[in-house]
Amino acid sequence: MKMPFILLFTIAILTLPGKVIAAQKIPILIYHSIAEYSGTGSKELYVTPENFEAQMIYLRDHGFTLLTFEQWREAVNVKKPIFLTFDDGYKNNLNVFTIFQKLQTREFRPRGTIFIISDFIGRPNRLSEQEIKRITDSGLISIQSHTATHPDLTKSENLTYELKDSRQKIERITGKMVIALAYPYGNTNKRVVSETEKYYSYGLTTTPGPYTPSSAVKERYLLPRTYVKYSTTLKEFAKIVEVEQ
Repeated sequence: MKMPFILLFTIAILTLPGKVIAAQKIPILIYHSIAEYSGTGSKELYVTPENFEAQMIYLRDHGFTLLTFEQWREAVNVKKPIFLTFDDGYKNNLNVFTIFQKLQTREFRPRGTIFIISDFIGRPNRLSEQEIKRITDSGLISIQSHTATHPDLTKSENLTYELKDSRQKIERITGKMVIALAYPYGNTNKRVVSETEKYYSYGLTTTPGPYTPSSAVKERYLLPRTYVKYSTTLKEFAKIVEVEQ
């Protein structure tokens, strides 16, 4: 009686990990401005509202589940999980909110995470406190930290202000916990990760590729993200998001 049980148990152990790893291969996308390119800044950091909406329709029609970092642990239990992130807190990210509202149905609930530079809140081209509060209260947008002043953290001498004070300011505005940090320029090192751990549960880089669970130390503080650019076609977008599940 023991032999069949041991055999079945061994087979289960050998086959399960591969399935789990495949199911947890998760794309994390990075956007900046969702607007028509105005001639200011890098064109590739823009995605037009028309293209962005087409991308969201693709995700809807192909069975993706859009998540924020508050739902990180749910990713292993949903169909085709994906995270959408938007860096810098530009006012044109209100276009994201408008498109999410337009496409939202009982079956499809779009969500995204905007990483705010806390000292830039309220500037002419940045989201205001009132706008941040409104979109956060909708449940469609999560507001997280992109530091206080957007320095290269690997060269910064004031990590407490950049990390702790930024988190606290955003939490005062939204009334919600801030648990994720996007490193400016994607730059980090052991010192920065160590400080980030004190205040956040997740740290995001700009290293391309989907997130794949591994035994790497502190992997939640080295999460990869793949850029979606002005020139990204819908066919290219599909290749980015359709990772092996």
